[in-house]
Amino acid sequence: MTAPTSDGAGTTGPDDAALDDSVLRPKIAGLMPDVLAELEALVAIPSCAFPGFPAEPVHAAAQRVVDAFGRYGVEAHVTPVEGGYPAVTAEIPAPPGRPTVLLYAHYDVQPVPSSQKWSTDPWTPTWVDGRLHGRGAADDKGGIAIHLATLAAFDGRPPVGVRLVVEGEEETISHLEAHVESHPDDFQADVMVVADMGNLVVGEPVLSVGLRGHVKAVVEVQTLAAPVHSGLFGGAAPDALMALIRALATLVDDDGACAVEGVASGEWEGADHSEELLRANAGVLDGVDLVGTGRVASRLWARPSVSVLGMDVTSTAEASNVLQPTARAVVAMRIPPGQDPRGAMDALVGHLRAAVPGHARVTVTEDKMSPPFSQPTDGRAFGLMRDALATSYGRPVETVGSGGSIPLLDTLRSVAPQADFVLVGPEDAQHANIHGPDESVDPREIEHMALAQALLLQALAQD
Repeated sequence: MTAPTSDGAGTTGPDDAALDDSVLRPKIAGLMPDVLAELEALVAIPSCAFPGFPAEPVHAAAQRVVDAFGRYGVEAHVTPVEGGYPAVTAEIPAPPGRPTVLLYAHYDVQPVPSSQKWSTDPWTPTWVDGRLHGRGAADDKGGIAIHLATLAAFDGRPPVGVRLVVEGEEETISHLEAHVESHPDDFQADVMVVADMGNLVVGEPVLSVGLRGHVKAVVEVQTLAAPVHSGLFGGAAPDALMALIRALATLVDDDGACAVEGVASGEWEGADHSEELLRANAGVLDGVDLVGTGRVASRLWARPSVSVLGMDVTSTAEASNVLQPTARAVVAMRIPPGQDPRGAMDALVGHLRAAVPGHARVTVTEDKMSPPFSQPTDGRAFGLMRDALATSYGRPVETVGSGGSIPLLDTLRSVAPQADFVLVGPEDAQHANIHGPDESVDPREIEHMALAQALLLQALAQD
């Protein structure tokens, strides 16, 4: 399996600007057994912050994060967030003349529906073939482990200022964004390091420079007052499910690319992404075509995509010979950097309303909007992190995009526009399977990322 190909722009090899890792590398290696034990303890807590899930595990996870950092000399606190679950924060003042770095991760996790059919208990941390399995092991309790190892490498006294922010609602509707806006002084930093990303391939470092945003809506179609016999009325009476299916089919063209008009679409200018790697990482079945056209990297990182995330319809087990009076679906669209989420939502809602046939009654309810994010590559911290990753991994560093969205980043940029962002993390696309069954993390990714972060802090202190 090979890494993405590149035209050479934005690529750094290990010999270009190697940093001194002679002290930090063995220190972090020696910390890893205890750091992984802390990660196992976190994975065992089902900290789902979604509505309807118990609150106790979420609060327990926050306290566990506080305790973990405390064991390495970092005085962290559970910080209330109005309307939502708390964040875990800590502040280590910067020595005179040195910058402040904000380290971000999140302790909440995705739910585990029974349909995912895990091969291990998602709340029992389990080692399989050298990887730690469990919900949140990669996304994003593995990111917490990176920050823990980084600060532990300096015995809780890093050479620069550090603001630690571990969110409790990243996976659901976050209240932290409003908290940041109302407490901007608490989130000032020269550098923002976000450990909620990952490499495409284990052991092959990348820096993410663009995140697609996300808009989501619920569309409901109504055609009948009640279910009616399909034999007596089929062929003349309208079926809501069929009307919904016809509308959903118009969201993509014949190649499967997003067909919603008025949404930005472009070409990715950085490293390419091979079709073979995508097929392997996504688990595309043999013989099944990919969707879209053009470079795979452009399809993933620079163009919109649309998905149907769920439908409320009669199950096959309960199917009977009736026409459906109502059908409902959740539709989500990923939007590329440069696209305004409000405009994208309006385009999606307008498309769905116009696409439902036969003057059926249609209601489209907006659900969520997350802005895209793009990161310049000419900042000092970005360049130092590229050197740090190359030193840590001993390999060239590529610049890539991501289909994921982290709405908080746009808010952090608004309150600290001077900050240089660095997007990394333990969530490799090869095996981590975040949000899906058998989520896992490779401990080598945590170790390499922690070393790179520590080297970054060391380098930032040297001016």
